[in-house]
Amino acid sequence: MTSSDDGKFWNFLGRWLPWLGTPGLLKAVVLLNALTFLLITAAPDYANVLSLDPVKIMQGEVWRLVTYIFVPETRSMFWIFFALLFLWFLSTMLEDIWGPLRLNVFYLVGMIGCTAAAFFFGGGPSNTFLNLSLFFAFATLAPDYEVFLFFIARVKIKYIAWVMAGIFGLQFLVLPLSAKMAMAASLASYLLFFGPAFIRNRWSAQRDAQRLQRFKTATSESTLHRCMTCGRTEVSHPDLDFRVTASGEEFCAEHLPQR
Repeated sequence: MTSSDDGKFWNFLGRWLPWLGTPGLLKAVVLLNALTFLLITAAPDYANVLSLDPVKIMQGEVWRLVTYIFVPETRSMFWIFFALLFLWFLSTMLEDIWGPLRLNVFYLVGMIGCTAAAFFFGGGPSNTFLNLSLFFAFATLAPDYEVFLFFIARVKIKYIAWVMAGIFGLQFLVLPLSAKMAMAASLASYLLFFGPAFIRNRWSAQRDAQRLQRFKTATSESTLHRCMTCGRTEVSHPDLDFRVTASGEEFCAEHLPQR
C-alpha cells in the first residue's frame, strides 16, 4: 500500500467510523486502570469480575470483552505509579505522532487479537502484552527519543525496546501455549502496522544492494583502451602499449597496422 493509498484508507475509516477517532481514549484507559487498582486494593476479588474469561462471556458477562484492559498487572503501589505514568506518556506521544484514529485502531486490533487468543486457546490473557505493543510502536517511530529511566539515567528508548524484546522473547519460550498465543495475538497490531513497511524496506535495501553491486561490476569492467584486433585491454593486460590511428581506431602495439 502506497502512502497515498494509506491516507485514503484512514480518511475512509474516519468518515465511516468517526468514533474511532475520539481523542484521549487511551488516556481514559490509563485513568480507569488507576481506579481499578484502587478498587482491587480494597476488594481483591473485584479483579475476577473484570477478567477476560471466555466461559463467563458465553454465559452473558459480555463486559469482560472490554474490562480486562482496566485490570493492572501489578498490585504494588510503587510499580503501578511508574507503569501508568509511562502508559500515559505513550498514549500522549503516539496520539501526537499518529493522531487519535490510528492510535485507537492500533489498540483495538490488539484487543481483538488478545480476545481471539483467549477463545481459541483458553486462558485469561492480560493487558501486559497489549500495552507492550504500544511501547514497541513508539520505539519504532521515535527510536532515538531519550527517557529518564526511573528518573535516574537518560536512555534512548530503542535500547530499552531491545532489552524488553529479549526478555519477553525468552519468556515466550517457556510460556504455555495459551499464553504464547495471547502474546502473539496482542502484538498482532504491531506486526500489522509495521510489518509491511519493514518488508518493503528490506526489499528496497536488497534491491539497492544489487544495483550497487552491478554498478561496481560494470565500473570495474570499464576500460579506457581496447585493441580492435585482439580485444585486449589495459585491465586484462596492464603491460601492453596502445596506439590510436589517424582514423580513431585503437590497437595494441602487437597489432598496430603497418603503414
